[in-house]
Order: sequence, then C-alpha cells, then structure tokens
Amino acid sequence: MPLALEGKKAIVAEVSEAAKDALSVVVADSRGVAVDKMTDLRKQARENGVQIRVVRNTLARRALTGTQWECLNETFVGPTLLAFSNEHPGAAARLFKEFTKSAPDFEVKALAYEGEFIPAADIDRLATLPTYDEAIAQLMSVMKEASAGKLVRTLDALRVQKEEAA
Repeated sequence: MPLALEGKKAIVAEVSEAAKDALSVVVADSRGVAVDKMTDLRKQARENGVQIRVVRNTLARRALTGTQWECLNETFVGPTLLAFSNEHPGAAARLFKEFTKSAPDFEVKALAYEGEFIPAADIDRLATLPTYDEAIAQLMSVMKEASAGKLVRTLDALRVQKEEAA
C-alpha cells in the first residue's frame, strides 16, 4: 500500500530519532517467522530496552543517512527489521542470537556499533558484552581475588621470615 509523503516523512523522522539515541543497531530479516513468535520477540525487546522497527529500505536509508549507522545502508535488501539498543550495546544482538535458536528462518544481516559495520557472523562481538551489573560483578571478583592473593603472599612472607629467624 503506497504511503503518502507525510507518512513517509513521519517514518523517517521516527527512525532517525531512534537511531540518534541508539548505542548499537542490528539489521535482520524476519521472513517466514510466525506472528506469535514475532510478538514474543517484540515483547522481549521492550523488556530489554530494544526498539524494533520494520521499515522500507528506501526510508531506512534516508533515515540513517548522515548518522553513524550509515554503514548499514548496503544491507537494506529485502524485508528489513531494525533493532536499536538503547540501554546496553549488546542487548539487541543477544536477543536476536537467542531468538534464532527458536526461529531458524530469522536471519541477522548485520550489526553496527559506534559507526563500525559488523558482519552477522561476528554477532558474538556484541552479544557477549557483559551488562553493567555483570561487569561490576566481574570487577569485584577480580578485586576479591587480588586482595585474597595479597593476604596469602603476606602470610607466606611472615612464615618465611619466622622460619629464617628460628
């Protein structure tokens, strides 16, 4: 169904606004995926701070022109689903990676992070990024291990010193 010019401008403005605030973008093709599965994907996306848009390729190109996501313009062929990660750069990649396990027809075309084009085969670069809470937990674990190691070395040095004195 053809869109009026005002409708196209509104879509371009919405996608441009979403792209401006995004930390990363994932482009996918959802052909052949059942509607109920797509509904579940959209629900999970909302819960994870990911905004999903199905956009015509020409409108997507126009919306992303002049942004750091312009590198994705080559991937806009066939049905295009755009996912903008707003809270965590790896949220959309992680969500789509999990979704492809239950929906084999779903295909991730490409990703972009900080203006860098990432091919779909390298989805793990973003999908495995730790969340803020995970990163803090890892840091605390390292700090805990370091302090425990220092305590062990100090006790060992005391033991050696006492053995030499005896």
